[in-house]
Amino acid sequence: MRHQPTLESLRALKLTGMAEALAPQLEQPQTHELALEARLALWIERAQRSRENRRLKRLLRAAKRRLSAGIEDIDYGHRRGLKREPMAALASGAWLARAQTLCLTGPTGCGKTWLAWALGNQACRQGRSVRSLRRPRLLEPLRIAHGDGRWGRLMGQLARTELLILDDWGLAKLNAAQRSDRMELIEARHGRHSTLIASQLPVQTWHERIGEATLADAILDRLLHSAHRLALSGESMRRGAVPPQSTAQ
Repeated sequence: MRHQPTLESLRALKLTGMAEALAPQLEQPQTHELALEARLALWIERAQRSRENRRLKRLLRAAKRRLSAGIEDIDYGHRRGLKREPMAALASGAWLARAQTLCLTGPTGCGKTWLAWALGNQACRQGRSVRSLRRPRLLEPLRIAHGDGRWGRLMGQLARTELLILDDWGLAKLNAAQRSDRMELIEARHGRHSTLIASQLPVQTWHERIGEATLADAILDRLLHSAHRLALSGESMRRGAVPPQSTAQ
């Protein structure tokens, strides 16, 4: 109990990780035989690992993920045109460091959303902020925000997210206000952060879905310049085995 004041002081200073790392050291007599430098190194290593784990939990919680999908659980056996090498390159995070776009297209049931979340969870593990929005959950909040004065703040949050996943892209044509909001968002993110777009429609149809040629040209030019493309094919995976879902946090 003589060490309790030290632990309480660390927590009061909001050094919770260091307190968590020190407590087991104090309870293990064998560590007392180590030199001060060695004990300090172990303490710092455990405190850092604790901080990284807490940050990962915050990122995953903020991402509002629906699926516990992991890169390590991808099913390459199903015939949908998915190759290991391109996925390994994407898993490395190099495209995120370059603020590039990933276009993930394919028919219903081919696993687009699951793969998008596998990459989203991987980005969280690498310390990046992630947010996923299906089309209605992007456009409707922006419409409401125009009326209640929150548009600038909401747009700023979306613009700063390091990986923004936009699911169900292009299911319906955009109206004028939606095109304008989409342009503002893509412009704010262009060259700064990455966007992952999952769509049932092939890329060549997106121009017509956006509508209004000038804005469509501008949006797609920013999105598709140096973009990565994964075009999946094959029958729905829902007819057979569902990919295993990772429980790792």
